[in-house]
Amino acid sequence: MSTEERQFLLTVMWLFMRHGQPVRARAICEAIVEENPRDGVAAAALAELLLNEGDAQGALEAIRAADFPPALSHAEAVLETRALRLAGRRAEAESRWRRYIETRKGAERRWIA
Repeated sequence: MSTEERQFLLTVMWLFMRHGQPVRARAICEAIVEENPRDGVAAAALAELLLNEGDAQGALEAIRAADFPPALSHAEAVLETRALRLAGRRAEAESRWRRYIETRKGAERRWIA
């Protein structure tokens, strides 16, 4: 898939999400992720759709298989934390969020005890 094709599919997927058609958006996300499981942008969108459907395990699989660009590190942390909480893994969710905060602020400035 070319860069232009990928961008087009991501745009169409976003439009479907925005206009209340998550099934179609998910189909597009799954196609992009199937083509390239390391695509962090598509994985983030797929994880969001899966979390909205209550599929924590599917979201975790999509997140952990992908390479998130540095600009999406916050999204990765939030999505993974949400997925862990939805899966009932509260301690892991809190630990994941703490790790993110420490990378952003440093251990001495973290605001979560």
